[in-house]
Amino acid sequence: MSKHPLATSRQISERWLIEGDLVLQTPTHLGNGDTDGIVDMPLLLDEVTGKALLPGTSLAGALRNYLHERRHGFEKQASDPWIEALFGGQKGNDDGDQSALIIDDALGEASKIELRDGVRIDPITRTAKVDFDNGVPRGYKYDLQLLEAGTTFPIRMELLLSQGNNQQQVKQMLVLALQGLEVGEIAIGLRKRRGFGVCRVTQWRVTRYDLTKPAGLLAWLAEDHPDWKYATGSERRSGQSIASLLNVTLADSSDKRSFCRIRAQFVVDGSILIRAGFDEQDRGPDTVHLHSARPGGTRKPVLSGTSLAGALRHRAGRILRTIADDKQAQTMIDSIFGPTEITGDKKQKARSSRLVVNETVIENPVNLVQNRIRIDRFTGSVHGTGLFNEQPVFGKNDTLVTVDLTLRNPKDAEIGLLLLLLKDLWTGDLPLGGEAGIGRGRLKGVSAEIETPQHKGKPLTISLADGKRLIASNRDALEHYVAALHAEVKR
Repeated sequence: MSKHPLATSRQISERWLIEGDLVLQTPTHLGNGDTDGIVDMPLLLDEVTGKALLPGTSLAGALRNYLHERRHGFEKQASDPWIEALFGGQKGNDDGDQSALIIDDALGEASKIELRDGVRIDPITRTAKVDFDNGVPRGYKYDLQLLEAGTTFPIRMELLLSQGNNQQQVKQMLVLALQGLEVGEIAIGLRKRRGFGVCRVTQWRVTRYDLTKPAGLLAWLAEDHPDWKYATGSERRSGQSIASLLNVTLADSSDKRSFCRIRAQFVVDGSILIRAGFDEQDRGPDTVHLHSARPGGTRKPVLSGTSLAGALRHRAGRILRTIADDKQAQTMIDSIFGPTEITGDKKQKARSSRLVVNETVIENPVNLVQNRIRIDRFTGSVHGTGLFNEQPVFGKNDTLVTVDLTLRNPKDAEIGLLLLLLKDLWTGDLPLGGEAGIGRGRLKGVSAEIETPQHKGKPLTISLADGKRLIASNRDALEHYVAALHAEVKR
């Protein structure tokens, strides 16, 4: 039974209608859970219009989680009455209040579908992993549908403010959550830790209805009926930040999240080839580098988060097994990247990666088609059907790619491991993509910014002077993190 059995209504005094255009910045998968179709992971589509569907529940969950992380930190369990006042009681709380925020489902405008395939790599053979089930091979290849970057969802939500409550505090909580959409810090859908689902909201529009006055109530009732031609009693604003539109000044917007972020720029040294599948293959060459659409409709070559994360995980394993035993190495790898093998109770053992690896564009590429031949190993001559061609991305001095990594709740030893991975990328010792055996996938470091919990707002920097001499803003701090890694594995 509710704690307020005599309450008959929430005594709503104001309704704020908030609208905006949510634009996908990277490909996004909003799945329907169906695995029986042609594609392993199809998209969720509206049955009537056939458009991509963004459920209001998904957006509400993303906003609530972001607000909780801002106020309490990553993976922290805490009860917060102001979050519950905005989003309602937590799951399992039968006495919790209703949400003061109503978020509608949204349909994607001008949405196009992008197909990606993926495969799990065997860490030993570095080839596609295959298991045998009663003598039958079982592979780990999969494919999924993605909404192209640039897809726009017109989102709509209503904030209900009740009499007697701290309305300004509730609006502050909403502004703090929606600012995550303004700056692109909230991702939606599948594989958010691998660069998918990054989105940003532009063109906020806010309308206030004062329900304590008849004119405001009539204006709200007429909002869904343009044929009534009744528009008085409301205040409309648009084109500004959400804070200014809601007349909110954030008195305490402290960020309790602890993270290490590395943003490093590299030049493609030679060529790089991350194989594309599906629609990329009908462009001519037998093998094409992965391209993806970006806002504006232009397709550009990308460094995918899945490929980069796989290479980093494998190299992290080699580093740790050199300085530590297998058990220590596997424990740290699983803690950072998430476990690969789920055993026992999945609800207890499954865990998301703490390392967020973003998908980034390769700028100013050189696209050349390269013809190659396959050699017969026995005769040493050309194989009869071994002629093929490829279109990797070739680099020049201004062919830049950014590696963007964020580790949540980092330890000093884990930051040291990331710095060693950065060093291997910087020196070209860690190739990315396919055909590393013929020299593809090497990068040359240009600059890097490392923001840690100890250097928040004042990142450590690494750069090249005259293209040769390495300059670090604080060598002692960098060496401290690497030393912490060695101290950790010697315990």
